[in-house]
Amino acid sequence: MSLRQYEYALAVAAEGSVTAAAEVLRVAQPSVSQQIRGLERELGVELFARTPSGLVPTAVGRAFLREAEVAVSASRRARATARAGADELVGELVVAVQMGFGTRQLPGALGALRRRFPRLEVTVFEEPSSAELERLCRRGVLDLALMAACERTPADAHHLGDEEFVVVLGAGHRQLTADRVELRELEGEPWVRFDRDSALDGVLLNVLRDNGLTPTTAARVSQSATAVRWAAHRLGATLVPASAVPHGYEHLVRPVFPVVSQPVIAVVRPASGPAGTALLEFLRQETWPESDFASYSPVP
Repeated sequence: MSLRQYEYALAVAAEGSVTAAAEVLRVAQPSVSQQIRGLERELGVELFARTPSGLVPTAVGRAFLREAEVAVSASRRARATARAGADELVGELVVAVQMGFGTRQLPGALGALRRRFPRLEVTVFEEPSSAELERLCRRGVLDLALMAACERTPADAHHLGDEEFVVVLGAGHRQLTADRVELRELEGEPWVRFDRDSALDGVLLNVLRDNGLTPTTAARVSQSATAVRWAAHRLGATLVPASAVPHGYEHLVRPVFPVVSQPVIAVVRPASGPAGTALLEFLRQETWPESDFASYSPVP
């Protein structure tokens, strides 16, 4: 048996078919089929049941795959550790961020990681849906994720700090004269909201309801920076994490009362190796939260 066979079996289990696994592995389909058949012959068991909907691991197959995943992860960590020791870490690190989180902190941490491992390729994307982010974490697709909450074990989840939410108002808004905006004072205000399944829209909706407000939706957007810009043009108020406010809009931002905040949790996949560990440490060195409310001074 070989680690390659283990990797092929894990891919087939994840994708549900040899064809899909071959696409993910970027190898020819016959090669995957041959490796799986050879593995089953060597073990003397059937790892997958052939069903109309695809390949499904048998009871024996599920037990085998759990151990195979441990072996493959250990092998990857060993290779990565050896390369990291020689400053030659290569490959890809996949990072996902709950939309609006870490906008100011992540670039500095990634810059430090890049200087540490110049040959490492990092893929970063924002995910609006917290449920989808959690699902990707469970599947082991992500090396590191930043989110407000997760169901992972404490060993995988690391509390970096808290992200305070702020309200963004249009130029000339009466509440910009206040140091902190009481949410009840925004009764009747139209709101720039987010996609219905996004975590940010869930926060906004819960906050308004908790303060006895019924939201009037002026517009919906997909990005936090877009919400800030539209609010600045008086389409309506919006509520975003403080670090998500683009430069140049600070004068239109105010903290709110009651305070709205969420924890920032970093979830690191154990098999991410030294690159994931290094990025976590660089993130710890950043300031959480990055909310310089001293710069949000009221207009005279």
